Amino acid sequence: MNPSEILKQYWGYDSFRAMQEEIIQSVLDGKDTLALLPTGGGKSVCFQVPALTLEGVCIVVSPLISLMKDQVDQLQKRGIKSAAIYSGMSRREIDITLDNCIYGDFKFLYVSPERLKTEIFLERAKQMNISLLAIDEAHCISQWGYDFRPPYLQIAEFKKEIGVERLIALTATATKEVKEEIAEKLELQDVQIFQKSFARANLSYSAFRLENKEGKLLEILGNVPGTSVVYVRSRKRTKEIADLLRRNHISADHYHAGLSGLERSDKQTDWINNKTRVMVATNAFGMGIDKPDVRTVIHLDLPDSLEAYYQEAGRAGRDERKAYAVALYHNQDIDELKDRTNRSVVSLEQIKRTYQALANFFKMAIGSHALSSFPFNYEQFINTYNLPIVETYAALKKLTDEGLIQMTEGFYEHSKITFLLDKSETYKFQIANPKLDTVIKTLLRLYGGEVFAGYAKIKEKDIGSLLKTDKVQVRKCLKFLNDSEVIDYQPAMDSATITFLTPRLDPEKLPIDNKQIEWRRKLALEKADAVVDYMKSTECRTQIFQRYFDEETSLTCGICDNDLEKKKQLKASEIPIEKVEEVLESPRNMSELRALMASYTQDQIMEALRILINDKKVVESGGRFSLV
Repeated sequence: MNPSEILKQYWGYDSFRAMQEEIIQSVLDGKDTLALLPTGGGKSVCFQVPALTLEGVCIVVSPLISLMKDQVDQLQKRGIKSAAIYSGMSRREIDITLDNCIYGDFKFLYVSPERLKTEIFLERAKQMNISLLAIDEAHCISQWGYDFRPPYLQIAEFKKEIGVERLIALTATATKEVKEEIAEKLELQDVQIFQKSFARANLSYSAFRLENKEGKLLEILGNVPGTSVVYVRSRKRTKEIADLLRRNHISADHYHAGLSGLERSDKQTDWINNKTRVMVATNAFGMGIDKPDVRTVIHLDLPDSLEAYYQEAGRAGRDERKAYAVALYHNQDIDELKDRTNRSVVSLEQIKRTYQALANFFKMAIGSHALSSFPFNYEQFINTYNLPIVETYAALKKLTDEGLIQMTEGFYEHSKITFLLDKSETYKFQIANPKLDTVIKTLLRLYGGEVFAGYAKIKEKDIGSLLKTDKVQVRKCLKFLNDSEVIDYQPAMDSATITFLTPRLDPEKLPIDNKQIEWRRKLALEKADAVVDYMKSTECRTQIFQRYFDEETSLTCGICDNDLEKKKQLKASEIPIEKVEEVLESPRNMSELRALMASYTQDQIMEALRILINDKKVVESGGRFSLV
């Protein structure tokens, strides 16, 4: 099938979004490809469609378990064989998953970058027919990015060692420095770069400095109907604001990573299905969630960077209908942002102390436990070793940034089983163990042949209903079948974890450079300053994003708060539409237009251009305007 047929069969769409088809063709032509598509721009389709066109399996490198799980779930719902390998899985489960990708006609395998250099993965990858290597969230490879992950630096070596012929790197946000470093570190040859405009024609940005942020929040939600996300920084505040909204008769719930996985799953489902109108959340909410009809995204606290803000705000209006991204702040918020940024950079001594405490907490000897995961209770950890709350968390984040550990907030994972025996051997076991015959028949009745091909998600409650028993007894039976090596049973897990990505090191030999710490601190402060400048600016807010992400344009959006304020100053009679048409007998850039129309202001010329573009009488290309 060709790409269009695949899009129709699996996604139900008759045509691709802007730029998707060109990106897909670049991949199919075997060209190294870098795709920059803003949040909601359809990045995943750009590697999923060509992978389904090609023979073999596509390996997708992704930094977050939640993103992996979400995409695998979406693919499986479409009948596409897919799997993921992540920290917390047993060696047996990893082994079976890799076998399925070699022999089982699987099309997608999602892995973290840390997994690429493990011995078992390297050996099995050499046996796979790898059609495509897709690098999601590719900005993580750049130290200029806002979420640097050193293990991404190993990807080029993996590609060389395995002999992968096709590679696509994708991200939603990248400055000029980040784009250059992505191409350099991935060793892309004659790279084809596709960058969709960071302008969103339907998304209106606003920022308000005021004392009563909660009052303005209620006003916005009262004026703009529809689904909303309200972002705050603290877990406590998510509940406080949700309670405030409910007291004012607005359907709301709260969400943060400290809730149990089942709670988060239920809250997210209710919001997606419009049973809850407003979700008040920390930035743990939103990654991988595909809800197109969000009408407002409101920030009650300032984000750490414009990259983060653009991604979070961009979750509004993915259905391309009018939507609003609003930031509410006061002067104290600016002071807190700068203070928080400064405190996020800890000393090398604090990092060493925290690493040593982790090793003691998990009773690890030097040189042991590479890629081992442990349940992690942060409060218990800091209390055990009398560690400072904020600085220790910052030290853990630094250890994560340096690729030494991986912190995973608790997430909800269904229980899973797969049969280790084939059908004939299973039947022999049933005859030899009649007391377990009914249990096995129930599993096969509920989950079918899928349990012989790979892992199936199960619900102990459903099994218990058919067996007329409780979940405790079901778990005992499944545990016995697991110990008897009839099945591999992975009970649901719902706790935060720490994974050691390297063998345990001597704290005095941690590969962390003091100069690098200082450089990262300066970069973080620059990013915080960019957020402050955005909030205070009177410029077009879309243009601020475009300039920040190295996109050249002279056209303002016309719908942000600053542009709307300027529009109020203009009378219809002062908009020189006919004069602009006359001057554009030849293509012109903004400088030329201003020189030829010196009696008009830039705002007047801009408004005329916007009207002509909306009427499809003028187009902009490469910063030059011309008549259609």
